Amino acid sequence: MTFTKEKLRVEFSKDWEKYYKTEFLVNQGFIRKICPKCGKGFWTIDTEREHCPDQPCQFYEFLGNPPTTKRFDYIQAWRVIEDFFKKNGHASIRRYPIVCRWRPDLFFTIASIVDFQRMEKNGISFQFPENPLIIPQFCLRFNDIPNVGITGRHYSCFCMVGQHSLYDGSKGYWKDRCVELDFKLLEGPFGIPSEEIIFVEDLWVGPGAFGPSLEYFVRGLEIGNAVFTQFKQTNSGMSEMNEKVIDMGAGLERFAWITQGTPTSYDITFEPILRYLRKQTGIKYDIEFFLKYSKLAGSLNLDEVKNINKMKEETAKQLGVTVELLNEKIKPLEALYAISDHTMGLTFAIADGLLPSNVGGGYNLRVILRRALSFIDDFRWDIDLIDVCDLHAKHLNPICPELSENLNEIQKVLDIEKKRFHNTKLRTQRIVEIITQKGETIDEEKLIKLYDSEGITPELVQDYVPDLKIPVDFYAKVTEKHMSETKITIQEPIDVGGLTPTELLVYEDTKKMEFQAKVLKMINDKYVVLDKTYFYPEGGGQKSDVGFIDNSPVSDVQKVGDVIVHRIIGNLQEGKIVSCSINQYRRDILRKHHTGTHIVNVAARQILGNHVWQHGAEKTSEKARLDITHYENLTEDEVEKIENTANDIIRKNLSVKIELLPRNEAEKLYGFRIYQGGVVPADKLRIVSIGSIDHEACGGIHCEKTGEVELITILKTSRIQDGIDRIEFTAGPIAVNYLKEGEKLLKEISQLLKVSEEKVPEAVKELFESWKTKRKELKKLEK
Repeated sequence: MTFTKEKLRVEFSKDWEKYYKTEFLVNQGFIRKICPKCGKGFWTIDTEREHCPDQPCQFYEFLGNPPTTKRFDYIQAWRVIEDFFKKNGHASIRRYPIVCRWRPDLFFTIASIVDFQRMEKNGISFQFPENPLIIPQFCLRFNDIPNVGITGRHYSCFCMVGQHSLYDGSKGYWKDRCVELDFKLLEGPFGIPSEEIIFVEDLWVGPGAFGPSLEYFVRGLEIGNAVFTQFKQTNSGMSEMNEKVIDMGAGLERFAWITQGTPTSYDITFEPILRYLRKQTGIKYDIEFFLKYSKLAGSLNLDEVKNINKMKEETAKQLGVTVELLNEKIKPLEALYAISDHTMGLTFAIADGLLPSNVGGGYNLRVILRRALSFIDDFRWDIDLIDVCDLHAKHLNPICPELSENLNEIQKVLDIEKKRFHNTKLRTQRIVEIITQKGETIDEEKLIKLYDSEGITPELVQDYVPDLKIPVDFYAKVTEKHMSETKITIQEPIDVGGLTPTELLVYEDTKKMEFQAKVLKMINDKYVVLDKTYFYPEGGGQKSDVGFIDNSPVSDVQKVGDVIVHRIIGNLQEGKIVSCSINQYRRDILRKHHTGTHIVNVAARQILGNHVWQHGAEKTSEKARLDITHYENLTEDEVEKIENTANDIIRKNLSVKIELLPRNEAEKLYGFRIYQGGVVPADKLRIVSIGSIDHEACGGIHCEKTGEVELITILKTSRIQDGIDRIEFTAGPIAVNYLKEGEKLLKEISQLLKVSEEKVPEAVKELFESWKTKRKELKKLEK
């Protein structure tokens, strides 16, 4: 059964006493009312109030007139919130990465509750490191890009204050305590009168779970939303969760804004950044004019307003100025606000290991990067984005000190991206000329295609087509289709219905190569299922074991759910006890290649920087490959350093430790770099540690010491796609044989050229130059 938000809203509103009424609100004198404009239920102490505080029923009434005498800047606002919740029994925890490595369906952390959602076989579960807790979670969303910098309240990068608790009747807390804390935070440390605080009834529907919510407003500004996640969706309807979840998310930007009443929330969120940018660009900030404009245009939302020009005409008329003068005053500031937002998002994302590119989440980073660069070029400003990123790192240092540690890498990435953008600009004129010569119309579809295929922004096209109308939601549309991972489907489904889980014993004894087992079933005359197996099934990029079951060759082993299927040539009788043997040479090579992959990965990170993450890997008995995130082609010098570092790790003969840990404990001990190979949908994670330098969640077969890998030789590297470099290498005896073959070849070449081995490069160069000269002479003769 599928529940729509509107259907649930009706159900919850019918039984409002069950879902929205709390003892605390009643004791404080709050009464429930229904808004005559929108029909929403809301709770207020003000008996005279008729309408709810949500737009368009009420617009901002705090601009230039904050409801409190207390004034907090962005960092101070967090300190006040953190102090309040710590005094009320909450653990304060550090932010999680803005790049969401633990959810396979998300590129970015879009809300604080995402930090604690884990994928399991039966769906999403909630796992909290502390209970209850408070967290300053920086998030990235791209659905509001057209509004960023314009409305005063929309961001692509923002800090969600997360107040979370798991409640099962004996631990944590539920609705009443949550509402009490949120009310007391506003009334106490923030000094907001109780009659100014209004709770509006709503609900939240997430992946597989949902519940009612109470949004709290002050003078028309929604500050937070307390979601009471208590139901799971089932095939037959909905069921109540054993552990209910308090999911209160509030914008730190809005907490600071409500105390200041500035024309926009950007003025307080980015205060030191904007101070620098205004000085750098020479823009004069007419705060009184902008305050009047903000009050009139406070409800502006480009997704909702159909005619922006008409709206601006009306606003300009009320301000007593021309539209031209209005744009002259506000457009440069809107651009500075957008640059401030976009650079903060880039600072976090690159520091957390994601690079701008033309695929996946990197695509969205490139969108905001090029949007920022377009503003700078359009206004001909002398702004270097790394200077702005540096200011963000300094400003946010009390909350996120790690940002400053990654500024060198951020600068390298931005420098390369800036060159690419300007190269795109040089190509734009010719591309637009070709389109117009063909008589093609540059519509929205064409603009999206130009951006996707050529990286050309609409603003660049507009430079050559002045009357081009750019869709206000262009950037929202181009980012929307890049917001989820590509799902991989099994090409040949194997029906294992009714079979009990296979007893997988390979991890208990990785050196056992012979065993006996019972045949449970033959499937499609080519797959055999045993009651137990020591064969390693393909997984984590490592190819499966091969060998024999009785006299039938095993060519492939796969895991289907909890059942292991072995592909064989031949047929086996169900119920028969069979003798099984595993190809030990192949197992040993795969073991060395898998441990070698971890070694090369950590070596690449040490040489290239913290932005390096595993993007993909494959380990076969012939060679291994590792795909890593990097912003440019690997140089010969970098490849040599990576190989040398990898072999240094081998020579140190570090221990390779394998431990099975609860997911929370593994994340707490080793951080989110454990997810190099992607998300593992399990309560317990198998962590493979190489000394103290690398820790990864991995199900592969490994050596016990790095020395067992013997040798790593990098065969070649290539750029397989934007932002991804591939390293192909061999390990163990295969690497040794490769070097021997190289030495043999070098010796043969030196004999052919009749020079010593060390002079071969020079002789080959002379031979090549001689060949080029002869070729030129031949072409002349042909003419």
